[in-house]
Amino acid sequence: MSDHHTPADTSGYSHGHQPSVLASHAARTAANSCAYFLDRLAPGKRVLDLGCGPGSITLDLAERVGPTGRVVGVDFSADAIAAARATAERRRDEVTEFLVGDLFNVDVAAGSFDIVHAHQVLQHVPNPVQALEAMANYCKPDGLIVARDADYGAMAWYPQLPGMDQWLETYCEGARATGGEPFAGRRLRAWAHAAGLEVEFVGSSAWTYATPEATAWWGGSQADRVQHSNFTRRAADQGLSLDQIDHIAADWRAWGQDPDAWFFLPHGEIIATKRTA
Repeated sequence: MSDHHTPADTSGYSHGHQPSVLASHAARTAANSCAYFLDRLAPGKRVLDLGCGPGSITLDLAERVGPTGRVVGVDFSADAIAAARATAERRRDEVTEFLVGDLFNVDVAAGSFDIVHAHQVLQHVPNPVQALEAMANYCKPDGLIVARDADYGAMAWYPQLPGMDQWLETYCEGARATGGEPFAGRRLRAWAHAAGLEVEFVGSSAWTYATPEATAWWGGSQADRVQHSNFTRRAADQGLSLDQIDHIAADWRAWGQDPDAWFFLPHGEIIATKRTA
Protein backbone atom coordinates (compact mmCIF):
# COMPACT_ATOMS: atom_id res chain seq x y z
CA MET A 1 0.00 0.00 0.00
CA SER A 2 1.30 3.46 -0.89
CA ASP A 3 1.60 6.36 1.53
CA HIS A 4 -1.50 8.53 1.49
CA HIS A 5 -1.70 12.16 2.45
CA THR A 6 -5.36 12.90 2.96
CA PRO A 7 -5.97 16.29 1.35
CA ALA A 8 -7.74 19.12 3.02
CA ASP A 9 -11.11 20.05 1.59
CA THR A 10 -10.90 22.81 -1.01
CA SER A 11 -14.34 24.39 -0.93
CA GLY A 12 -16.67 22.58 -3.33
CA TYR A 13 -14.10 22.11 -6.08
CA SER A 14 -14.07 18.44 -7.07
CA HIS A 15 -10.36 18.14 -7.78
CA GLY A 16 -8.80 20.41 -5.18
CA HIS A 17 -5.60 22.38 -5.77
CA GLN A 18 -3.01 19.97 -4.44
CA PRO A 19 0.34 19.80 -6.33
CA SER A 20 -0.83 16.73 -8.27
CA VAL A 21 -3.79 18.70 -9.62
CA LEU A 22 -1.89 21.92 -10.37
CA ALA A 23 0.77 19.95 -12.27
CA SER A 24 -1.91 18.38 -14.46
CA HIS A 25 -3.71 21.68 -15.05
CA ALA A 26 -0.46 23.42 -16.00
CA ALA A 27 -0.35 21.27 -19.15
CA ARG A 28 -3.37 23.15 -20.49
CA THR A 29 -2.66 25.81 -23.10
CA ALA A 30 -4.69 28.18 -25.21
CA ALA A 31 -3.88 26.02 -28.23
CA ASN A 32 -5.18 22.77 -26.72
CA SER A 33 -8.06 24.26 -24.72
CA CYS A 34 -9.29 27.45 -26.42
CA ALA A 35 -9.06 26.87 -30.17
CA TYR A 36 -12.78 27.59 -30.59
CA PHE A 37 -12.43 31.31 -29.83
CA LEU A 38 -8.79 32.20 -30.47
CA ASP A 39 -9.75 33.96 -33.70
CA ARG A 40 -11.74 36.44 -31.58
CA LEU A 41 -8.60 37.64 -29.79
CA ALA A 42 -6.55 40.61 -30.93
CA PRO A 43 -4.08 43.07 -29.40
CA GLY A 44 -5.87 45.51 -27.13
CA LYS A 45 -8.65 43.16 -26.03
CA ARG A 46 -9.53 42.84 -22.35
CA VAL A 47 -10.01 39.27 -21.11
CA LEU A 48 -11.29 37.95 -17.77
CA ASP A 49 -10.27 34.33 -17.13
CA LEU A 50 -12.35 32.82 -14.33
CA GLY A 51 -11.13 29.69 -12.54
CA CYS A 52 -7.69 30.26 -14.04
CA GLY A 53 -5.85 27.68 -11.91
CA PRO A 54 -2.06 27.88 -12.36
CA GLY A 55 -2.45 30.37 -15.21
CA SER A 56 -1.06 28.46 -18.18
CA ILE A 57 -4.07 29.26 -20.38
CA THR A 58 -4.37 32.80 -18.99
CA LEU A 59 -0.81 33.71 -19.91
CA ASP A 60 -1.21 32.26 -23.40
CA LEU A 61 -4.26 34.46 -23.90
CA ALA A 62 -2.24 37.44 -22.66
CA GLU A 63 0.34 36.86 -25.38
CA ARG A 64 -2.41 37.23 -27.97
CA VAL A 65 -3.88 40.48 -26.63
CA GLY A 66 -0.66 42.15 -25.51
CA PRO A 67 1.06 44.46 -25.30
CA THR A 68 -1.88 46.87 -25.31
CA GLY A 69 -4.54 44.51 -23.92
CA ARG A 70 -5.19 43.35 -20.39
CA VAL A 71 -5.94 39.95 -18.88
CA VAL A 72 -7.21 39.26 -15.36
CA GLY A 73 -7.01 35.71 -14.04
CA VAL A 74 -9.16 34.78 -11.02
CA ASP A 75 -9.19 31.67 -8.85
CA PHE A 76 -10.44 31.06 -5.32
CA SER A 77 -7.30 29.06 -4.48
CA ALA A 78 -4.40 31.10 -3.13
CA ASP A 79 -2.07 28.20 -4.01
CA ALA A 80 -3.19 28.28 -7.64
CA ILE A 81 -2.77 32.05 -7.84
CA ALA A 82 0.70 31.84 -6.29
CA ALA A 83 1.67 29.30 -8.94
CA ALA A 84 0.20 31.52 -11.66
CA ARG A 85 2.09 34.59 -10.47
CA ALA A 86 5.34 32.62 -10.35
CA THR A 87 4.80 31.44 -13.92
CA ALA A 88 3.97 34.98 -15.05
CA GLU A 89 7.25 36.18 -13.58
CA ARG A 90 9.18 33.43 -15.36
CA ARG A 91 7.45 34.31 -18.63
CA ARG A 92 8.10 38.04 -18.07
CA ASP A 93 4.43 38.77 -18.53
CA GLU A 94 3.44 42.43 -18.22
CA VAL A 95 -0.19 42.14 -19.33
CA THR A 96 -1.79 39.88 -16.71
CA GLU A 97 -3.04 40.43 -13.17
CA PHE A 98 -3.92 37.43 -11.00
CA LEU A 99 -6.47 37.75 -8.22
CA VAL A 100 -7.71 35.44 -5.48
CA GLY A 101 -11.47 35.70 -5.62
CA ASP A 102 -14.90 34.20 -6.06
CA LEU A 103 -16.38 33.91 -9.55
CA PHE A 104 -19.56 35.60 -8.33
CA ASN A 105 -17.84 38.58 -6.73
CA VAL A 106 -14.72 39.56 -8.69
CA ASP A 107 -13.27 42.97 -7.84
CA VAL A 108 -13.57 44.38 -11.37
CA ALA A 109 -15.91 46.88 -12.98
CA ALA A 110 -19.10 45.48 -14.47
CA GLY A 111 -19.21 45.51 -18.25
CA SER A 112 -15.48 46.05 -18.64
CA PHE A 113 -14.23 42.98 -20.55
CA ASP A 114 -14.36 42.04 -24.21
CA ILE A 115 -14.17 38.32 -23.44
CA VAL A 116 -15.09 36.51 -20.23
CA HIS A 117 -13.73 32.97 -20.24
CA ALA A 118 -14.23 29.89 -18.07
CA HIS A 119 -12.46 26.62 -18.77
CA GLN A 120 -13.57 23.54 -16.79
CA VAL A 121 -15.43 25.73 -14.30
CA LEU A 122 -19.17 25.39 -14.84
CA GLN A 123 -19.09 21.66 -14.13
CA HIS A 124 -17.95 22.38 -10.58
CA VAL A 125 -20.30 25.17 -9.45
CA PRO A 126 -23.68 24.34 -7.88
CA ASN A 127 -25.37 27.08 -9.95
CA PRO A 128 -23.89 27.12 -13.48
CA VAL A 129 -26.73 29.30 -14.78
CA GLN A 130 -25.99 31.95 -12.16
CA ALA A 131 -22.28 31.62 -12.99
CA LEU A 132 -23.02 32.42 -16.63
CA GLU A 133 -25.15 35.38 -15.52
CA ALA A 134 -22.18 36.64 -13.49
CA MET A 135 -19.89 36.17 -16.49
CA ALA A 136 -22.28 38.22 -18.61
CA ASN A 137 -22.26 40.98 -15.97
CA TYR A 138 -18.49 41.36 -16.31
CA CYS A 139 -18.78 41.45 -20.10
CA LYS A 140 -19.19 44.51 -22.33
CA PRO A 141 -22.55 44.82 -24.10
CA ASP A 142 -21.00 43.55 -27.35
CA GLY A 143 -18.54 41.19 -25.66
CA LEU A 144 -18.32 37.41 -25.62
CA ILE A 145 -18.98 34.85 -22.89
CA VAL A 146 -17.01 31.70 -23.70
CA ALA A 147 -16.92 28.39 -21.84
CA ARG A 148 -15.56 24.89 -22.31
CA ASP A 149 -16.29 21.92 -20.04
CA ALA A 150 -15.54 18.22 -20.12
CA ASP A 151 -18.28 15.61 -20.34
CA TYR A 152 -17.37 12.64 -18.17
CA GLY A 153 -20.34 10.67 -19.45
CA ALA A 154 -18.92 10.65 -22.98
CA MET A 155 -15.34 9.72 -22.12
CA ALA A 156 -14.01 6.48 -23.61
CA TRP A 157 -10.82 4.50 -23.20
CA TYR A 158 -9.11 1.23 -23.97
CA PRO A 159 -8.10 -1.14 -22.41
CA GLN A 160 -11.16 -1.09 -20.16
CA LEU A 161 -9.51 -1.72 -16.80
CA PRO A 162 -11.86 -2.17 -13.81
CA GLY A 163 -10.05 0.36 -11.64
CA MET A 164 -10.69 3.08 -14.21
CA ASP A 165 -14.38 2.20 -14.34
CA GLN A 166 -14.40 2.54 -10.53
CA TRP A 167 -12.60 5.87 -10.87
CA LEU A 168 -15.30 7.28 -13.14
CA GLU A 169 -18.14 6.09 -10.92
CA THR A 170 -16.43 7.41 -7.78
CA TYR A 171 -15.53 10.75 -9.30
CA CYS A 172 -19.02 11.41 -10.66
CA GLU A 173 -20.67 10.52 -7.36
CA GLY A 174 -18.28 12.78 -5.45
CA ALA A 175 -18.73 15.68 -7.86
CA ARG A 176 -22.51 15.53 -7.67
CA ALA A 177 -22.39 15.28 -3.88
CA THR A 178 -20.88 18.77 -3.80
CA GLY A 179 -23.32 20.23 -6.33
CA GLY A 180 -21.28 19.71 -9.50
CA GLU A 181 -22.34 18.18 -12.81
CA PRO A 182 -19.67 16.00 -14.45
CA PHE A 183 -21.75 15.63 -17.64
CA ALA A 184 -21.47 19.40 -18.12
CA GLY A 185 -20.27 19.49 -21.72
CA ARG A 186 -23.62 18.50 -23.18
CA ARG A 187 -25.48 21.02 -21.01
CA LEU A 188 -23.63 24.24 -21.83
CA ARG A 189 -26.11 25.52 -24.40
CA ALA A 190 -29.07 24.77 -22.13
CA TRP A 191 -27.40 26.58 -19.24
CA ALA A 192 -26.61 29.58 -21.45
CA HIS A 193 -30.21 29.77 -22.65
CA ALA A 194 -31.42 29.58 -19.04
CA ALA A 195 -29.06 32.47 -18.24
CA GLY A 196 -30.73 34.59 -20.91
CA LEU A 197 -27.78 34.55 -23.31
CA GLU A 198 -27.73 34.41 -27.09
CA VAL A 199 -25.67 31.39 -28.10
CA GLU A 200 -23.62 32.26 -31.16
CA PHE A 201 -21.67 29.00 -31.36
CA VAL A 202 -21.96 25.57 -29.78
CA GLY A 203 -19.51 22.82 -30.55
CA SER A 204 -17.11 20.29 -29.19
CA SER A 205 -13.48 19.27 -29.21
CA ALA A 206 -11.47 16.58 -27.47
CA TRP A 207 -8.20 15.77 -25.85
CA THR A 208 -7.00 12.40 -27.10
CA TYR A 209 -4.12 10.57 -25.42
CA ALA A 210 -2.74 7.90 -27.75
CA THR A 211 1.04 8.19 -28.06
CA PRO A 212 3.26 6.31 -25.57
CA GLU A 213 4.42 9.62 -24.09
CA ALA A 214 0.89 11.01 -23.78
CA THR A 215 -0.64 7.90 -22.24
CA ALA A 216 2.23 7.51 -19.77
CA TRP A 217 1.79 11.13 -18.69
CA TRP A 218 -2.01 10.98 -18.50
CA GLY A 219 -2.07 7.67 -16.66
CA GLY A 220 0.60 8.79 -14.21
CA SER A 221 -0.97 12.18 -13.55
CA GLN A 222 -4.39 10.65 -12.95
CA ALA A 223 -2.91 8.03 -10.62
CA ASP A 224 -1.27 10.81 -8.61
CA ARG A 225 -4.57 12.64 -8.40
CA VAL A 226 -6.36 9.49 -7.25
CA GLN A 227 -3.96 9.19 -4.32
CA HIS A 228 -3.12 12.82 -3.57
CA SER A 229 -6.11 15.10 -4.22
CA ASN A 230 -9.69 15.63 -3.10
CA PHE A 231 -10.55 12.38 -4.90
CA THR A 232 -8.77 10.46 -2.13
CA ARG A 233 -10.96 11.81 0.66
CA ARG A 234 -14.17 11.65 -1.32
CA ALA A 235 -13.51 8.05 -2.32
CA ALA A 236 -13.00 7.22 1.36
CA ASP A 237 -16.23 9.05 2.20
CA GLN A 238 -17.99 6.78 -0.28
CA GLY A 239 -16.67 3.72 1.55
CA LEU A 240 -13.65 2.79 -0.56
CA SER A 241 -10.72 1.36 1.38
CA LEU A 242 -7.16 2.55 0.87
CA ASP A 243 -6.48 -0.75 -0.91
CA GLN A 244 -9.30 -0.02 -3.35
CA ILE A 245 -7.99 3.51 -3.93
CA ASP A 246 -4.52 2.07 -4.55
CA HIS A 247 -6.03 -0.38 -7.04
CA ILE A 248 -7.62 2.47 -8.99
CA ALA A 249 -4.27 4.27 -9.13
CA ALA A 250 -2.45 1.08 -10.13
CA ASP A 251 -4.86 0.50 -13.02
CA TRP A 252 -4.34 4.08 -14.20
CA ARG A 253 -0.58 3.53 -14.23
CA ALA A 254 -0.93 0.12 -15.92
CA TRP A 255 -3.19 1.66 -18.56
CA GLY A 256 -0.67 4.43 -19.20
CA GLN A 257 2.07 1.89 -19.96
CA ASP A 258 -0.08 -0.34 -22.21
CA PRO A 259 1.05 -0.13 -25.87
CA ASP A 260 -2.61 -0.23 -26.95
CA ALA A 261 -3.73 2.58 -24.60
CA TRP A 262 -6.14 5.21 -25.93
CA PHE A 263 -8.19 7.82 -24.05
CA PHE A 264 -10.82 10.16 -25.49
CA LEU A 265 -11.86 13.16 -23.38
CA PRO A 266 -14.61 15.23 -25.05
CA HIS A 267 -15.63 18.79 -24.24
CA GLY A 268 -18.60 20.98 -24.99
CA GLU A 269 -17.93 24.58 -26.02
CA ILE A 270 -20.05 27.71 -26.30
CA ILE A 271 -19.62 31.29 -27.46
CA ALA A 272 -22.47 33.48 -26.26
CA THR A 273 -23.43 37.14 -26.08
CA LYS A 274 -25.79 39.20 -23.99
CA ARG A 275 -29.34 39.15 -25.30
CA THR A 276 -30.31 42.45 -26.87
CA ALA A 277 -33.68 44.00 -26.14
